[in-house]
Amino acid sequence: MNLVAAGLRRVAESLAMAIGLGLLAAVCLTWTPFALVLGPILPQPLGKRVGRRAIQTGFRLYVILLQALCGCRFDLKALDELARRPGPMVVVANHPSLLDAVLLVSHLPNAVCIMKALLMHNLLLGAGARMARYIVNDAPLTMIRSAIAELKDGARLIIFPEGTRTAEMPVGPCAATAGVIAARAGVPIEVVVIEMSSPYLGKQWPLTRPPRLPLRVRVRHVAQIQVANADAQRFGHDIRALLTQHLVSASEVASHSVILDDKVNGHG
Repeated sequence: MNLVAAGLRRVAESLAMAIGLGLLAAVCLTWTPFALVLGPILPQPLGKRVGRRAIQTGFRLYVILLQALCGCRFDLKALDELARRPGPMVVVANHPSLLDAVLLVSHLPNAVCIMKALLMHNLLLGAGARMARYIVNDAPLTMIRSAIAELKDGARLIIFPEGTRTAEMPVGPCAATAGVIAARAGVPIEVVVIEMSSPYLGKQWPLTRPPRLPLRVRVRHVAQIQVANADAQRFGHDIRALLTQHLVSASEVASHSVILDDKVNGHG
């Protein structure tokens, strides 16, 4: 009986994963034809606003569908609180999964991401990203100038200082780029921590491997930082230490809760 239940669970998790990935493709491909047509003809300011709003709306719908159909549980209240704060900001987070950017963009209006150049030509993401005027990371000086210009125009700039999904737990080496941009633009850095019940779609997670359900993701706002020009080059070291501190603390609390639950239920 246990084997049958385990088998049914694996089937359900595989089905949920297939639905989730299919929904993401559907959301992106639905917007792609519009972005291909509207991107080149709309004036840049209008095209940028429309493009970012469309991506936010599409990703917000996707998050809702993941919760309704795929056994995902998201706690994103911290992002809603950030969204209500006026003015530009740099939002910095750890990067455990491919879902991270989707979650942040879905809840932050006028969000702009820094992306790898290869993704600008991706079938699913490229047309929308170009219309939204997301920033390419292939030329550092141009990238920094573009990011500062977006912040001066009121954007919420999303940066994962690890530069890629986390390869060294809990947080890999971080670049100082976000600190340099924030210091030069004179805007605050809002630090958020992304916690997941499973490293689903992480660096070492095969795309075809389903997660254990329910998949729980919580985003916490842990600090606001004002970076001075003199401290900007140390930002990579400082932000890694801060993110690590909060992730390790959360892990210890979770482990302690499991031990208490076991004792209450007579397993310890």
